Amino acid sequence: MDKACDITDRQAARVLLLDRDGRLLLFHCQEPGAERSFWITPGGGLEPGETHEQAAARELREETGLAGVTLGPCVWTRTHTFPWLGRTYRQHERFFLLRVDGHEVDPAGHTEEELVVLSGHRWWSAEEIRAANDVSFAPRQLARHLDALLGGLPTRPIDVGV
Repeated sequence: MDKACDITDRQAARVLLLDRDGRLLLFHCQEPGAERSFWITPGGGLEPGETHEQAAARELREETGLAGVTLGPCVWTRTHTFPWLGRTYRQHERFFLLRVDGHEVDPAGHTEEELVVLSGHRWWSAEEIRAANDVSFAPRQLARHLDALLGGLPTRPIDVGV
């Protein structure tokens, strides 16, 4: 923790889970006691000794029930600072690509916190994300970056901003 700024640095791994139609799986997230809500990809913080790839696979299994898959490359990165439950975090994220024909989400592996903060899931096309004017996504320019990703893999991870 950075005591001068009272910010906790946190490493996280996320999964861009795309179905055969190019739709992205997102979870609706709301901080308890706060009005703000947003849609996020599956993923979360690294546990001690875990690599980003291991964390991504674990989070995918916990949040979607999808296990025994081989993740694709890290295609995006993002660092953002945000308040959460009375603390401020600076989160450093790596996004891994995984394509599936389809998948029925099984939330049975959700942690206690996920059961509280995740209120639903949906497969979104880039067009649907772009058309959702009153909805927040993380990252904010998700539709633009998704369009680029659907056009081809980057040669190195792209910083997608906040």
